[in-house]
Amino acid sequence: MIAFPSLRFSPSLRLSLSASVAAVCLLAACVGPDFERPAPPKVDAYVQKDSVPTQTAKAEIMGGESQRLVAGADIPGQWWTLFRSGPLNALIERSLKANPTITAAEAALRAATEAAEAQRGAYFPLVTGGVSANRQKTQSFNGATPTSPVTNSQGFVFNTYATQLAVSYTPDVWGANYRQVENLEAQAESQRFQLEAAILTLTSNLVAAAVTDAGLREQVAAQEEVIHLDQQTFDILNRLYEIGTQPRAAVAQQEAQLDKDKAALPALLKSLELNRDALAALAGGYPSQDIVETFRLDSLTLPEELPISLPSRLVEQRPDIRQAEANLHSASASVGVATAARLPVINLTANMASSAPFIAGEQGLFTPGTGTWSIGSSVLATLFDGFGLLHKQRQAEALLDQAKEQYRSTVITAFQNVADSLHAIKQDADALAAAVAAEKAAADSRDIVQRQLQTGTANYLALITAQQALASAKQLRVQAQAARYADTAALFQALGGGWWNRTEAKPADTKPETASN
Repeated sequence: MIAFPSLRFSPSLRLSLSASVAAVCLLAACVGPDFERPAPPKVDAYVQKDSVPTQTAKAEIMGGESQRLVAGADIPGQWWTLFRSGPLNALIERSLKANPTITAAEAALRAATEAAEAQRGAYFPLVTGGVSANRQKTQSFNGATPTSPVTNSQGFVFNTYATQLAVSYTPDVWGANYRQVENLEAQAESQRFQLEAAILTLTSNLVAAAVTDAGLREQVAAQEEVIHLDQQTFDILNRLYEIGTQPRAAVAQQEAQLDKDKAALPALLKSLELNRDALAALAGGYPSQDIVETFRLDSLTLPEELPISLPSRLVEQRPDIRQAEANLHSASASVGVATAARLPVINLTANMASSAPFIAGEQGLFTPGTGTWSIGSSVLATLFDGFGLLHKQRQAEALLDQAKEQYRSTVITAFQNVADSLHAIKQDADALAAAVAAEKAAADSRDIVQRQLQTGTANYLALITAQQALASAKQLRVQAQAARYADTAALFQALGGGWWNRTEAKPADTKPETASN
């Protein structure tokens, strides 16, 4: 499904290289702060005590099952399969391959990874080589000395050939390159988790849109039933008015109710069409290319066990928190880069060259006397720049403070998301139970009126009124039923979506350290 690019060096070579550079950094006193992962927040619950029970209310209807909150359980990598919907699984699988946001995030990750690899090359000397060939003409005037040197052949037209090999190396005395590589690797890690966040957002939005599609279809059907019953009531009242047994006011009142319910139908149809457009876009297509999948609430299974990760694990699991942590790491390394920029830079150079009028032979390029060489070193330090480098360092330190607070804000928001989802699961389960009871009561009322109609103690108008009440109760029940599926998807999203359990998603060294049971 989603594969991450591998690095150019093997894991063992990268580990050896990192260890060697770290040792050099320790010996040379790397500048800047050493990054330490923030400690998890010292909270042991998402909500206040007893505000959310471990088991929700139950309603006798599909999607009304009681859900049990299982503390410390793990989240499956493809959590959406818990709804047991073939069309939903097919839609998500297709969307993960076609959605441009995902492919763009993958490209951004590849670019960030290559940038880190490119910077890692500064650990090694730079070796350049060159070959040149020139044809020249010199000339003397009236036997005078030529204006330019001539070869031993005394010819005025001659060739020159040259080769050169240059080696330069900048020792990472202050750890400037080490910090820059650290910075770029942290940026690549940020992009990695931005991709994971994009995948989680896409799958969550697809599940929510599928649930909305199913709920709106049933709401449209219920509203059409209400309109049909309104029309029947209006027709009856109108006939009774014509024979003089009903006042005109009753007919006008029912006509207004009919028009009101008719006006509500286009809004539902509009929402349904807009949601279908959203589904098509999420799947990487255009609205004119309508998706083939349609959804019904009774085709979805409500997961009866909901894994609730421990609060200490949430900072490991949420992609946005891991991205904020990587940004914090990058900001920390940037302080070291800015600090090192104020310190002297040592350069070591070595050059070998050869120049001759012929490539081979007695005066060839590699004969004695044609070669030159040089070895040198230099130290370059900024003596005065108007305090520019000082202020850049202070800027990096301020950005580090900003990244710390942004990380803290992300963690707080994550805990709020989980708490909101838990409260919604509890309250919407209660709401569905009440809506099912109201629908049952409305159905019982209609049945009573039907029996009364058969015995002559009620009229047909009373039956239609009871049927209208039942249709309205059904609409409320459909909304509450859809909310339970949406709440479940929101909880999986709030807890991080189980990306660490997708074997194709991440290298092993980036999985949450505490995510396994």
